[in-house]
Amino acid sequence: MSIALRVLGLIQFVVRRNLQQANATLKGIYPGQPGRSTAQPTTEMLLLAVRGVTLSRLKVNGQLIYHLTPLNTVQRRILALMEVPLGIYAGLVT
Repeated sequence: MSIALRVLGLIQFVVRRNLQQANATLKGIYPGQPGRSTAQPTTEMLLLAVRGVTLSRLKVNGQLIYHLTPLNTVQRRILALMEVPLGIYAGLVT
């Protein structure tokens, strides 16, 4: 549990630091308020913004096929603010 809390704190710290360095805000993470932006998002808000992302595994004619939900613009920006390369996300299905 301690490690999970540290990871949540680190995500929040890194995203806020990168927003501050760019003198920017993040828009599109408030449910029902797509135009609202913030320079200090919480990890909970960031995680809610990536809900609905799914990895599906199907077996067709004996072959496993994987499908990963494409990321929207806000989700790609969150990964960039977290300093996570998009290739890591795409690599989940390869």
